Amino acid sequence: MPNRLARSTSPYLRQHAGNPVDWYEWGEEAFAEARRRDVPLLVSVGYASCHWCHVMAHESFEDEAVAAVMNSRFVNVKVDREERPDLDAAYMAATQAMTGQGGWPMTVFATPEGDPFFCGTYFPPVPVGGRPSFGQVLETLSRAWRERREDVRAGAAELLAHLGGGGPAGGSGADRTRAGGTGAAGAQPDGTPGAGDDGAALDQEAVARVSDLAVEALATGYDAEHGGFGGAPKFPPSTTLEWLLRRHARTGDERALAMATGTLAAMARGGMADQLAGGFARYAVDDTWTVPHFEKMLEDNAMLLRIALHWWRSTGSDLARRVVTGTADWLIRELRTPEGAFASSLDADTEGIEGATYVWTPATLDRVLGPEDGAWAAELFGVTDQGSFEAGTSVLQLRTDPAPEDADRFARVRATLLAARDARPQPARDDKVVAAWNGLAIAALAEAGTALDRPEWQQAAVDAARLLDTVHLVTDDDGLLRVIRSSRDGAPGTAPGVLTDYAAVAEGFLTLGGLTGDPHWTRRGSALLDTVLARFRAPGHAFRDTADDRTDPVVARLAGRPDVADGPSPAGQSAVAAALLTRAALTGSATDRQAAELTLAGPLSIAHRHPRAVAWALATAEAVLDGPREVAVVGPDGDPDRAGLVRTAIRCTAPGLVLAQGDPADVADDAIGLLRDRPLVDGRAAAYVCRGFVCDRPVTDPDALRAGLARA
Repeated sequence: MPNRLARSTSPYLRQHAGNPVDWYEWGEEAFAEARRRDVPLLVSVGYASCHWCHVMAHESFEDEAVAAVMNSRFVNVKVDREERPDLDAAYMAATQAMTGQGGWPMTVFATPEGDPFFCGTYFPPVPVGGRPSFGQVLETLSRAWRERREDVRAGAAELLAHLGGGGPAGGSGADRTRAGGTGAAGAQPDGTPGAGDDGAALDQEAVARVSDLAVEALATGYDAEHGGFGGAPKFPPSTTLEWLLRRHARTGDERALAMATGTLAAMARGGMADQLAGGFARYAVDDTWTVPHFEKMLEDNAMLLRIALHWWRSTGSDLARRVVTGTADWLIRELRTPEGAFASSLDADTEGIEGATYVWTPATLDRVLGPEDGAWAAELFGVTDQGSFEAGTSVLQLRTDPAPEDADRFARVRATLLAARDARPQPARDDKVVAAWNGLAIAALAEAGTALDRPEWQQAAVDAARLLDTVHLVTDDDGLLRVIRSSRDGAPGTAPGVLTDYAAVAEGFLTLGGLTGDPHWTRRGSALLDTVLARFRAPGHAFRDTADDRTDPVVARLAGRPDVADGPSPAGQSAVAAALLTRAALTGSATDRQAAELTLAGPLSIAHRHPRAVAWALATAEAVLDGPREVAVVGPDGDPDRAGLVRTAIRCTAPGLVLAQGDPADVADDAIGLLRDRPLVDGRAAAYVCRGFVCDRPVTDPDALRAGLARA
């Protein structure tokens, strides 16, 4: 019989609905049952496209004998890390503290109150390489709970103390976010920026020095031969790439541009990029970007779409433009849901075999294309008899472009191969809609659609925003706009949004409002930031990762400092700083500007030592140093001159440029400040550019606007 997970909105949890394990979802029902039976919790954390999660499920959770032990000795809880990033982060911190490493699947044994006392990741069905079998772990921990209960609880208490928890979530964050010095305008004794005790904002000279130091530190780990940073495995360093492109735009730093473009080109030409359909896999298992881990994530591709657009506008690269087009089209083709938003991911596996959908041999190319085109494609895409993957198969790469005279042939071959690949069994799709990742996609598609004159991309951004607006956003009894983290099939889930959801959706809506001229999106994005300021503040100048009235009790006990480390996408702290900086530019709010700058102080205080860990904070700081540039474009709705000025502005490389547009005849009294008192010029659409509280004279000509935005 199906277990409780059959009712879940999470595709990952529903994958386990047929297990013989008596799974519970996270919540009081599981805790009450553990207390009633006086047994520990076994908390298994993963996500739908996780390869080793599938392996452990097949080896252990589908095994009747293993399930019988789990059911008799524990209360078993399944958690989708993508629905509950707060729980995942709390238990991951415990796992890393206990084992020195982390990953998924994550396996946590906890008291009936949820306090962890033993943590691990994947456990095999038999002992391998010094790693105990899952059965041994179950037996040992069950016996320890029965026979050495006080020792187990003492270990859990010691782990809690080590993690710095025990108080409100994020309650001990002051020492990280208050940079500790009271130098002039927040500068530290070592020259790094900080927030002074008087609430002074960042010292811009100190921030510029930190950027200089950070790029020096980053360069020591750059792989000049293959692109990227460090060795295998290589993940797309998305936040770092955006920072480097912004730094080059502000300073002209050619080394920063070379590291960004070298990495982007290597990724785009390697096997991690889908050379037929567009988009990127999650990471490469080697240091040459050749063999991917085949899962494809919305989070990664939304970030890389926007970054590739910025690569194109910085360099004019044809490869960059192909990446933008391929990634945007792939998002819409493969991840768009019937409701208009974007699904979370595609699996790495197809029918249990990793990468089966994507790999080729010379023989399969010949069968699909014929011997002449097959041989040409094999040489072009690096498909050999030896193979670059497993069992003599190859992942397609495109290390060099075809000759210009072969452009039509190349297009025909790619289309034929994609059609043949589409006829193969396909990886499963996680149809869960995650608010934060859709916020990233909205911003990227809106920007790319405007810059490259692809209205269907911008419409896709609007459709996704509408789904979030109607399904994920609700107004609470205090009039605050709240975010629901996920939905599926148009039905909202139960997990509350976390800080990254509010920040990414707010940024997406503010961007969409500027690029469509629809003030609804600007107002909704602004309302989300009002909620952040009301419910997410932590001591010092940081923000909690969860709302103060929506924090899970277990997370509250386990959590210490707010997380400042950027991952595949921005951390909550830097994402909120960026969104607040955008709203400050739109409205002229000094309070928002100060909050944004003070929030950056904590991450920037470690940037000179760990630039990749806080790269989005560095990228946001580049916007601070550049102004950011504020562009108001006015003209009648539907006016092509107005649209041309907007397109010119969004193609500008200024870091963090903030754009608003509208018809001056319709500007209301409550309109955003950037549009107020902006008349037409001689009856024509006009662009007003401001920077650092100083505005240029309005221009009506795109060339004049381009020249004005190019000035340092």
